[in-house]
Amino acid sequence: MAFQERWGGIALPPAPVYEGGPRVLEAGVPEGSPVSGWRFSAGGCRVSMAYGFMIGPGGEFGIDADHWTPLHASTEGWVEALALADHASHWAKTITKIQGDAVEELDLDGFEPVPEVEGLADTWWRGKDSLIAVYRGEASGFDAPHCFRAHVYGGLDAWGLRGT
Repeated sequence: MAFQERWGGIALPPAPVYEGGPRVLEAGVPEGSPVSGWRFSAGGCRVSMAYGFMIGPGGEFGIDADHWTPLHASTEGWVEALALADHASHWAKTITKIQGDAVEELDLDGFEPVPEVEGLADTWWRGKDSLIAVYRGEASGFDAPHCFRAHVYGGLDAWGLRGT
């Protein structure tokens, strides 16, 4: 009920991955058990997919693929990541998309994590003039390393990185 009161009915912009994510946040019927933990649907997918978006037993936002994979520690983290992706894609001079093993080769020295996204499987990193989003959810949920993805938003000035 708390999720539905706070988030229910909120329409979201498309996510840059996960086939756009849920269109509207809506609490579904709880699934699972007291032993494995209760989860409930976070809203319907934009397209037909092999997994659904769920809220986990500790409030995590994630996907239920071959197994439960929390993406962010909360719905707030998911929404912050969507906002950051929208902001970065608008202001970046370049966007480089990386997939598979190349994601593991990203050099994150000199980057700091972006705490607002409360990243678990998915994380964001802030550098001098760039942001990097690392998406591990599908790779983890399906045990499919070829599904690792990262987006590197380059050429951002201080405003593009931090807002006003």
